[in-house]
Amino acid sequence: MAEPKRVERPLSPFMIGPYYRPQMTSMSSIMIRITGLALVGAFVLIAALLLGAAISKDAFDCVNWFATSWLGWAIWIGSAWAVWYHLLGGVRHFIYDAGKGLDIPTAEKMGWAMFIGATVLTVITIIVAVA
Repeated sequence: MAEPKRVERPLSPFMIGPYYRPQMTSMSSIMIRITGLALVGAFVLIAALLLGAAISKDAFDCVNWFATSWLGWAIWIGSAWAVWYHLLGGVRHFIYDAGKGLDIPTAEKMGWAMFIGATVLTVITIIVAVA
């Protein structure tokens, strides 16, 4: 019996590049995971602030200097965006769980709404926090 010809094809849709065209639904799912990991930065900064306050005034001043530096502000702003993105992702999954929005055009629009909504809500958060 002749050997069947093996077809070389990708085994996973996560092979972004020549085999797989990124879609909004897959990118928003990947971003949920990335932002979840990025939120650890904010939690570490909050824990460091609390620990510094518990240890001494000098320790708190040191951590507070970092938290209010440009890098600290970048962490706060990035974390705010990640929190809003996660919240909107949860709303999206609540809608999916209800059996709505599962067609591809609506799913792509909801993916864009998550990115745009998180950005707008982060800008509003910054305005409220600074004012």
